[in-house]
Amino acid sequence: MDLELNGKVAIVTGAGKGIGLAIVRGLADEGALVVAGSRSTDTLTGIERVTPVALDLAAPDAPAQLVQRALDEHGRVDVLVNNVGAVRMRLDGFLGTSDAEFEWALQMNFFIALRTIRAAIPAMVDNGGGAIVNVASVNAFFQPDAGTIDYGAAKAALVNLSKSLAQEFGARGIHVNCVSPGPVATDLWLGEHGVAETVAAATGVDADTARERVIAGIGGFATGRFTTPEEVATLVVMLASARTANVTGANYVIDGGLIKTV
Repeated sequence: MDLELNGKVAIVTGAGKGIGLAIVRGLADEGALVVAGSRSTDTLTGIERVTPVALDLAAPDAPAQLVQRALDEHGRVDVLVNNVGAVRMRLDGFLGTSDAEFEWALQMNFFIALRTIRAAIPAMVDNGGGAIVNVASVNAFFQPDAGTIDYGAAKAALVNLSKSLAQEFGARGIHVNCVSPGPVATDLWLGEHGVAETVAAATGVDADTARERVIAGIGGFATGRFTTPEEVATLVVMLASARTANVTGANYVIDGGLIKTV
């Protein structure tokens, strides 16, 4: 199927590894011209049709700088994928999670996306439309414990914002959707200082045992495995396409059957 992305200009945040890197590769494989923002761009160098941009998107003016780079290079923005996100396990629960920790989670998982959208939408309106895909999380609505309480609240804000934007800008040709992964085989879960290692250190077990206990504690996967970054990227690329232009305000879950309820 031709996704009609050939020659389209796409911006991807958090593009240097994991889900973000898979999205960059997926869009480029479809012929899109990708402006890829990341603190480190080593993994992006040399990928055809990709312009790596090294910057810290947590800086208030960095999202606008990334969008401006796309406009300077290509003259327009057709697709925006907000993938930046981060989580720190809050092992002391709600009462042990400070204002500063909530602020950090909101900056990383909400405000970076908010600022990038604010910078990109005028260009999309001028161009007659576009697609915005925000990478949220099942934690936006599925919260089995307090370990990710600030992260879940921030991702819920992102989902709510996406639905509001879909309503406001739908008539201007912009479709806005979310993709909400469950646990994905990335550093966030499996890498150094990731969820498994953090829980392991706190509970006195090895990382593999901690991972198994966490997954069992939230209900387990129907598929028996983590989602891959490439599987998430496939869904994102589909939603970036004009072929799904009348899909808007939706939140697509990809979690291996983790969530059992409707």
